[in-house]
Amino acid sequence: MRSTTTTRPRSLTLVARLAMTAVLAAGGVVATSSAAQAANPYERGPAPTSAILEASRGPFATSSTTVSSLVSGFGGGVIYYPTTTTAGTFGAVAISPGYTASWSSLDWLGPRIASHGFVVIGIDTITRLDQPSSRGRQLLAALDYLTERSSVRSRIDSSRLAVAGHSMGGGGSLEAAASRPSLQAAVPLAPWNLTKNWSNLRVPTLIIGGESDSVASVSTHSEPFYNSIPASAEKAYLELNNEGHFFPNTVNTPTAKQMVAWLKRFVDDDTRYDQFLCPGPSGLAVEEYRNTCPH
Repeated sequence: MRSTTTTRPRSLTLVARLAMTAVLAAGGVVATSSAAQAANPYERGPAPTSAILEASRGPFATSSTTVSSLVSGFGGGVIYYPTTTTAGTFGAVAISPGYTASWSSLDWLGPRIASHGFVVIGIDTITRLDQPSSRGRQLLAALDYLTERSSVRSRIDSSRLAVAGHSMGGGGSLEAAASRPSLQAAVPLAPWNLTKNWSNLRVPTLIIGGESDSVASVSTHSEPFYNSIPASAEKAYLELNNEGHFFPNTVNTPTAKQMVAWLKRFVDDDTRYDQFLCPGPSGLAVEEYRNTCPH
């Protein structure tokens, strides 16, 4: 189990899980009992199933708002958030696009992740040529903006934050996680970075790569990154069968399913999602899956 200074609960009792009430049909809003919230106040949504995770939207209705490119520290973007005001605060995720790309290349991920009970900020970078180290700083600046100055800051628990990104944005998410160990999760997608050793990283990290990636080949990027992260940090590696570098640029259900499960487990401490991490995904879409599985 990873070392951490947080005092948040890392597991739920069976009684607490049974105390969760059913999803209210109206508006996709979820109600939880006070008993369940007392055991884990971060657990959001109904008991998870593969069908829920594979659907195009989760149980929460969402809305969005744009962020000006004039903000300090990153290039603006879009915030997606659950519309309910009765489910407590949510964890938050900042996501960066890759080299020469804008947020629009990944924007399907915004409402999909938010609909499972997260606030998501998809960023544009200051320039489209920004390198991973710069993208990492911009992801952290976006989280700071989200929790301190954004119009949805009251909906966010600032102690439950994560980063993700594609390509150089994925490399940037590694940079951000290494420099801010208080983050609860990182999800690099087809990550590219000249730095191969991440032995100083302590944040639970899920790396998703494509078997046929010719830009950031898994043999020189995703796999060395994964191997260098200490097992004590909690880590997983999903390699998608026959996928190239740009698999995150269109709707990719295995990516979304595993990404949401990882965020729910480590940002929300929701042990109901362990079933999707250990032993993990399999089937025709999966070339390989590895996980330290201490949780």
